[in-house]
This record gives sequence, structure tokens and C-alpha cells, in this order.
Amino acid sequence: MSLRRGTSTPSVRVSPLRRSIKDHLGKWVGVLAGFFVFGITLMFSVGNAVGSGLGLSLVFGSSPVLWTVVCTAAVGFVLTFRNVYGIVEKALLAIVVLMGIAFIASTVVAQPDWYRSMEGIVPTLPPGSEILIVALVGTNFSINAAFYTSYGIKENRRTRADYRDIILVDTIPGIMTALVIMVSAAVLGQAGGEATSIGALASIFAPLAGPVGSMLFALGLSGAAFSSMIANATAGGTMLSDALGRGAKAGSPTARIFTGVILAFGLVITISFQASPVGLIVIAQSLTVLIAPLLGVLMFIMSNKAAVMGGLRNKWWHNLFAAIGLIAIIASSLRLISTLLG
Repeated sequence: MSLRRGTSTPSVRVSPLRRSIKDHLGKWVGVLAGFFVFGITLMFSVGNAVGSGLGLSLVFGSSPVLWTVVCTAAVGFVLTFRNVYGIVEKALLAIVVLMGIAFIASTVVAQPDWYRSMEGIVPTLPPGSEILIVALVGTNFSINAAFYTSYGIKENRRTRADYRDIILVDTIPGIMTALVIMVSAAVLGQAGGEATSIGALASIFAPLAGPVGSMLFALGLSGAAFSSMIANATAGGTMLSDALGRGAKAGSPTARIFTGVILAFGLVITISFQASPVGLIVIAQSLTVLIAPLLGVLMFIMSNKAAVMGGLRNKWWHNLFAAIGLIAIIASSLRLISTLLG
């Protein structure tokens, strides 16, 4: 992907990242990148399906699986429209705003110890938390989303002038993640115990803020899962379609088919393994780090190619932070493999 500035007004010459990989690193590397992303989106689809159903069941009652079916059908309906990118952007914007309000309100209600929250910047690894840490890394180092960003940039004709705004918006998910962790720690600390399920965690809000507190938490959870369900399925379907040379637009027939496969996969796994939905989310998210290092290496290589990035090629400090993130993903992947092998 490269952005060029013309003599008067900014012009854009953008290639999706997967296609740039094919052009500069070889056809089969580009094809494998498309399949790698598709594999990650399959794993994410499980967590999204489970989370959306759990959140709405806490608000409206009934079975979480029923609400998972409803959310999956709703996403499928949205993605049948012609202007998929425009609809997805508007839907995500509305959901993210509501989700942000819910998480911020939950933080105010929980009243965390801000001083101890700052101490949490120094990472520690509690005994027995390895899989949880791997799952947290997997869900936040969303490399498949980074790949898909190039498709959205091309579709929306973004220019170099939009670069800083896009980077700023991309920091929002990280802030929300920090708020969720702080709320959970504050609530569990005041309750003096631990919650073994999403419902138990939400119910802990009741003594603090009554039913409204539990509803805020549930809406935040469902909003996060539902928004990710839309973007995740669209990204995986589009990039696999592009990898196979069957169209690089979300509205292409092949992309729609693969998008449906991703949604169906999340729904089927959710229905098949109902005994421990929280455990299913953790396992599905953690499995994404098995593929993420390969994509991370490709992104690192491409972001340093002047022929691709032009003036936006990585600076040394970009590479420093990128290397730290890549090491974290690789370490998480190795840790997961060692855990799975006993």
C-alpha cells in the first residue's frame, strides 16, 4: 500500500496489502497470506458469536444460543446490501459509540483505584493465567484487521492527509480494552471473590449500581462482539476471495460466500459446545496467535519497503515498537504450543 502526494491535491495509489505482498514477495506468499487471515477470522468468529449471544441474553433473557442465532442472522442480512463498506462503517460507528458509553459508564460505576491501575502498567503473570494472557494478546494484536484496513482505505479513497486521523481512531480499541480490565479488577476486588462466568461477573455490578450496572456491562460486551462479528466476517471473506483471484471487494459473489462460511462456522461451533461459553471464547481467541506471527512478519517486511510505503516507510522507532509487538506474538504462540503439548 502506498500513498502519493500530487502537485496540488493529494492523490492516492493504494493496493490492498495482500496484493502488495503478492507483487513484491511472490504470488504464493500472497495466496498464503489470504488463507492465514481467513484462518484467524474463523477463530475470531467463535468468540464473536458466543459474546454477542451472552451479552443480549443478560439484557433480554432467554438462551444465549438463541441470541447468537439472531445476531448472526442480523449480520448476514446487513452484508447482503450492495454498499457493504458504507453500511459496515455506519453500523460499527454507532455500535462503538454505544459501546464506549457503556464501558466509560461502567468504569465510573466501578470506581477503580486509579493509583493501583497505573501500577498495572508493569506486566505480571499470575500462576495459571497463561492461556488467558495468550487469548488477550490474540484478541488485541488483531493482524487480520490491519490487513483489511488496506481494503477499506482503497475503497474509501483515503489520502495521505487522512493518515493521522486513521491512526488516532485506531487507538480507541486499546483504550476500551484498558477500561474493561480496570472495571473487571475493580468489581472483583470490591466483591472479594472471583466470577467464573460472564453472568456472574455482570451480577457483581448489582450491589454497586443496581440492575443498571449489570445492563451496562452486558451491553458493552454484546456491542463489542457484534461489531467485531461484522468486521471480522467481512475481512476474512474479502481477503480470501482476493487471494483466490475472485474479487477484492466485499460485495463480490465469492467474498459473500466466504463471509457466510465464517458466520456459519462461529454459529455451528457455538451451538456444538455450549457447556462452557467463556472457556470457548478463551480457547478460540488464543488459537489465533498460532497464525498471527506469520502475518506479523509479512507486515513488518512490507512496512519497510520504500517501493510500497514511499514516504510512510517505517522509521527506526516504528520498527522498535513493531519488533516488541512481534516478539510478544511469537512468545505467546510458543507458549500456547507448549501448553497444548503439555
